[in-house]
Amino acid sequence: MEQQGSTAHKAGYHHGDLRAALLAAAELVLAERGVEGFTLRECARRAGVSHAAPAHHFGDVAGLLTAVAALGFETLTLFMRRARAGIDEPEARLRAIGRGYVTFARQYPERFRLTFNRHRLNIADPALRAAGQEAFAELETAIRLVTKAGDGPLERDQLDVLLQTWSVVHGYAHLLLAGQLDGPLKGGGEAAADAALEGVLARLTAR
Repeated sequence: MEQQGSTAHKAGYHHGDLRAALLAAAELVLAERGVEGFTLRECARRAGVSHAAPAHHFGDVAGLLTAVAALGFETLTLFMRRARAGIDEPEARLRAIGRGYVTFARQYPERFRLTFNRHRLNIADPALRAAGQEAFAELETAIRLVTKAGDGPLERDQLDVLLQTWSVVHGYAHLLLAGQLDGPLKGGGEAAADAALEGVLARLTAR
């Protein structure tokens, strides 16, 4: 998604372009002001459109934030699918999904943070729920392959594996974005973070 600056001209937008521009502006506002300081007026200013434009497309603040969160789940799913494409071995597939998860967080930090923050979101929104379920299905399918689960409900131990994997990978991504890994990794930068992630993923699949 391309970011649109405040110099954009509202007369030049088509319907879809305006929606994309408002979503991009929303992420810029989130990065600078956070969820608490987020306003539709500021998003409109950043996108170079009228103050009424965000409300017309998204209804209210919760509507726009929910749309960004849904986009976050969609992007997460895309990153996980790209990462595991062509990988058949179950453990390797699961590790690849973990890499894709962390890569998404790195490349879209504000989208990542909002996607998993229910505050000010319309959690009943059908698009948000569908996008979240699709993302979760990527992880669940990988866990089913690793644990040799069938098509029915996961057994308790299989669900434990899923929750452990999700918690570790998600927690790693949050610590990375917060700069909390700089100390343990002795300022080794991206290469050290990548190596550490590989070690974490290897332990998760060493069963």
